[in-house]
Amino acid sequence: MNPADENLVIVIMAGGAGTRFWPLSTEARPKQFLRLFDDRSLLQKSFDRIAELVPLQRILVLTNNTSVALVRADLPQIPPENVIGEPMRRDTAAAVALGAALCRRRFGNPVIATLTADHMIEPVALFQQTLQSAVRFARSSGALYTFGIQPAYPATAYGYLELGEQLADDQGINHFRLVRFKEKPDLETARHYLASKRFYWNSGMFVWTAEAILKELAKNLPQHFRSLSQACEFDGTPSWAEALRAGFASLEAISIDYAVMEKAAEVRCVVATFSWSDVGGWLGLREFLPCDADGNSHRGRLAVLNAVDNLVFCENSQEQVMLIGVKDLVVVRAGPKTLVVHKDQLQEIKTLLRKREDLR
Repeated sequence: MNPADENLVIVIMAGGAGTRFWPLSTEARPKQFLRLFDDRSLLQKSFDRIAELVPLQRILVLTNNTSVALVRADLPQIPPENVIGEPMRRDTAAAVALGAALCRRRFGNPVIATLTADHMIEPVALFQQTLQSAVRFARSSGALYTFGIQPAYPATAYGYLELGEQLADDQGINHFRLVRFKEKPDLETARHYLASKRFYWNSGMFVWTAEAILKELAKNLPQHFRSLSQACEFDGTPSWAEALRAGFASLEAISIDYAVMEKAAEVRCVVATFSWSDVGGWLGLREFLPCDADGNSHRGRLAVLNAVDNLVFCENSQEQVMLIGVKDLVVVRAGPKTLVVHKDQLQEIKTLLRKREDLR
């Protein structure tokens, strides 16, 4: 283990409950528990990336109360008390505040790497090098650090980071001061960002000391700071669950980007040179799946005739799917459920799920 990481704590945020991967994902089995690429879930892959960097006792997973058992089943190595179920959804600011307050109580003033549970990152060694660079500089500077992803196209689904002056080149890992955070833009604005070469995608991963982020929370989200700091005083006691419920009940739902990062005094960025994908929906799998000469990406046994640019995914990779004379479809088989949708209508999955409780 790198001695520079002896005071590091890693917090994995695993509270997502999206249904963009229906029928494979449901409210009972959110995206982070899916095995989309091999026999390891996205959550397990997130754990695998950092497991060698810190002792197991210094890895916390924040999830929803309803997913605690799923996390413990996926990650039995982690001490049970390190899997914390949030009693209600209050967005990322609440998760960050809870993680920071808990780390302060258990570990003093560690550096905290707050990471995602459902992204694909490769190669792992380059990610670890970048993370460790951010850890060292966050410790020495007291700045709030995020990871910037070089944009590959004018995305409207991601927030953006505007880079300011370069502060360091740490063995090829470039550090910048951030001018501002910008939320999801329209297409014209995204094109401007891409052309300027000053804007990077916001990855949603952060590094900071407990002291630094709690100071900003106290300033910009005092209710979150007070309520969750008070709740964490009951960590490890019989009153912990009830204290956590009471602490969350008074909080507004707001993201850490809006609440803190856009307002904080000293925010910095390390530029990621590793490959990153948030695997945001079925079309996000294309870059990871085999593809035939006609642009049909697939997992499972696929037979085609005059079929072009489709995506087929079978939970059981031995299942057979036949496509004839179709284009731009997404076809998914998961257990007894099947999805067939034009790629331009994927957003309507949520619409149908809202109308049909039996599908959730």
